[in-house]
This record gives sequence, structure tokens and C-alpha cells, in this order.
Amino acid sequence: MRNKSSQVFLLASAASFVIVGAAAVSTDAAAQSVRAAQDRSADMFARDRGVGVRERPRPDYEALGIPSGGFVIFPKLQVDAEYNDNIFAVDTDKQDDVVFRIRPEIVAQSDWSRHYIQAYGRSTISQNVDFDSENTTDWTVGTTGRLDIVRGSNLTGGAEFAHVTEPRTSTNTAQTAENPIEFDMASAYVGAVRSKGRVRLSGRADVRSFDYEDGRTTAGAVIDQSDRDRSIFNVAGRMDYAISPATAVFGQVSLNERDYDSDASSTTPARDSSGYEALVGVNFELGAVSRGEIAAGYISQSFDDAAYTDIDGFGGRAQLEWFPTELTTVTASVSRTVQDAGIIGAAGYLSTEVGGKIDHELLRNLILTAQVTYSEDDYNGIDRDDQRLNASVSGTYLINRHYGVTTTLAYIDQASDGALSGPNYDVMRMYVSLVAQF
Repeated sequence: MRNKSSQVFLLASAASFVIVGAAAVSTDAAAQSVRAAQDRSADMFARDRGVGVRERPRPDYEALGIPSGGFVIFPKLQVDAEYNDNIFAVDTDKQDDVVFRIRPEIVAQSDWSRHYIQAYGRSTISQNVDFDSENTTDWTVGTTGRLDIVRGSNLTGGAEFAHVTEPRTSTNTAQTAENPIEFDMASAYVGAVRSKGRVRLSGRADVRSFDYEDGRTTAGAVIDQSDRDRSIFNVAGRMDYAISPATAVFGQVSLNERDYDSDASSTTPARDSSGYEALVGVNFELGAVSRGEIAAGYISQSFDDAAYTDIDGFGGRAQLEWFPTELTTVTASVSRTVQDAGIIGAAGYLSTEVGGKIDHELLRNLILTAQVTYSEDDYNGIDRDDQRLNASVSGTYLINRHYGVTTTLAYIDQASDGALSGPNYDVMRMYVSLVAQF
């Protein structure tokens, strides 16, 4: 078995070096402000003529934070009240429940003219009125940073650790589990960008580690999750060439290695694999009206164990933003990727997803959003195909810079076909979120 612990340690150390290096370099505010303005005017890859509804600055409604030396601290607290008409995500004998959530968060970020560093911590504490088996406590801590080297070049890095609960609606979760499945996730990354003239080179390396806790059925039987423990290492490189200040073509190649902890067994052969993705595409901006990126190519994932068939074929992604007016943003996206499977007999699946979203600024402090995504998952090794529809509408009202409220109606519908089909269900959720920030 590969030494995944050393991978996580090495990449986390590299990320820490980038972040500490950013803090150690002195800054000259006036000179760097001039240089930043020059960078923007000379940047052949800027796509900022159009401003999305969610991106638009709203100085009267933005938290000021608490200054502390060269940093600003942003405390935040969100409280949710949710009604869920199918709390266990099942097809028959549906049970509804009311869920209350508390989401504390604190972010500390640098206030420098050059370089950047941020540290954060957040948690989600969920309490159910009727079914306390669904009560969960999730939390995340992490840090990110950027080291500006010379004009057009920087290094980035970050590390994060999280304790997470898998939602009942996850395609990989055990439907017979008495409590939701929990797991720990550790991740780290380092990246670099170098822009000069019409050429931009970028690269990034990531490592993620997953450690699942075993579940239990209502009868007390153990649901072994050890075969899902894994580490994923990914490295990607990209080159962009600017044809004009508004259009660039690019090529990108990424390689991945997925290493599972469990040894091969009669029921679940090891899911170790390696794969790649090769894409070519175009990144563009049409004045202040639209912008986007389209890429297409080939994806492949090869599994070490002959029990699983390899996954390969057409791959790609696209995201297009249209600004019909300054008050409306329309976003469309599509992707085709290989994902890990957490069910017996399958090692992965080919996922195709299309989506659309509309954001509209009805008032300066009232934003309406409608969103829909549709995905199809084709599993390898077993006869199963899933189709999933997600749709939601929401409204966010910003009371002032300290308080806001969001109301959301969300719907999920999953259908599964095949001899080893998964669960079929639909879930309707309605919730109100109150936010306090400083």
C-alpha cells in the first residue's frame, strides 16, 4: 500500500511554507498599488468587464470585520430552521421532520497590499425535533495563502481538515444505517501561476485523504466502511495563450492516483486506480455581456483489479455567464467526470451533469435565485444507472451590514435503474436562514 500519510504531510508542509513565506515578506503599500494597477491594464486574461449579481460590491451591506494588526477578523453566525418531508430519503414510508441548525464561523484574513493569508474555522450543528438519530455535528478548520513573487507570478497553498456527515441523499451512503455515516477528510494543495505577455502557465498539486467510520443497522449489525478509506493525489498543468485581450485558448492535462486502504476481499476487491484527463478549450469574454470557458477532451480511469472495468471516453466542462442587464446574471454549466463509488461491486461511475442558474437583483438588498441541475451516473462493474434532479428557488434580503435572511425551497428527485439499482426517492425541503455578521 502506498504511503498516503507521507503524501499528505509533504503537501501540507509545502502549503505551510507558502503561507509562512507570505507572512514573512515585507510590503510597500504605495508601490504595490501602482504595480497592481499596471498588472490589471496589461493582463490579457482578465475577464472582469461583466460583474455578476452575486459578485457586485454592496458596501452598505458588507461586514466590516474586526481589525487586529495586519489582519481583519470576520465572525459570523447562521441559524437555520428547516422542514424536510423525507428525512431518511426513502421511497416508501416517508417520515418528515423539522431540523434546526447553528452554523458558527470565524475567518481571519490579511489586510496587506501584497501577499495574502487566511485562516478559518466553521461548524454545523444539526438538531432534529423527532428523529435524534439524525443529529449531527460537523466542523472544518483550514488555511490558505498566496505569495506574490514578481509581476504576473505567485505561489498558492492551503490545508484543511474536516469532520463531515454524509447526507442521506448521497448516492454512496448505506441506506440501512441507523445513523448517518461520518468521516474525516484531510486535504492540502500547492499551486503556481506565471503570466507573461500572451502566455500563462499554471500548475497545481492536491492530496485528499478520507477516513470513514463504520455504521450500524437498526439491528446492531456493523456496516463496514473501511473499504471506502482512501487517498487521492492529483497533479494538473495548464498553458493558456491569449489570441486577444478577450480570448485565450488553452490545453490542460491532469493525472490522478487513487489509493484505497483495504485489501482485496471476496466481497469488495480493492478499488485502487490511476487516471488522466486531457482537455483543450477556449476562455473568452464578449464585452460586458457574457464570458465563459469551454473545454473538451478525453478522460480515462484504469483500475488495478480486473474485477472492475476501466472507465474512459469523452470528457469536458463548460461554464457560460450572460449578463442581459446589470441586475440579472444567467449561468449555464456542463461537466463530465469520473467519480468514486462507495457501494459494493462498483469502483466508480461516469457522471454527466448539466445545470442552469438565474440571479436577479430585485432591489439593492434583495436577491432572487432559481437553480436547476440534472445529472446521470453510469456505474462500472454493476448494472446501475442513476438520474438525479435538483431544483431550488431562494430569496436573500440584506437588512443591513450585520444581518440578513434567506428563504429557500429545494427539491431533489432520484431515479435508479438496473439489476442492482439504488434507491428511488424525492425530498422537499423548505428552510429559513438568519445570518449575523460583524
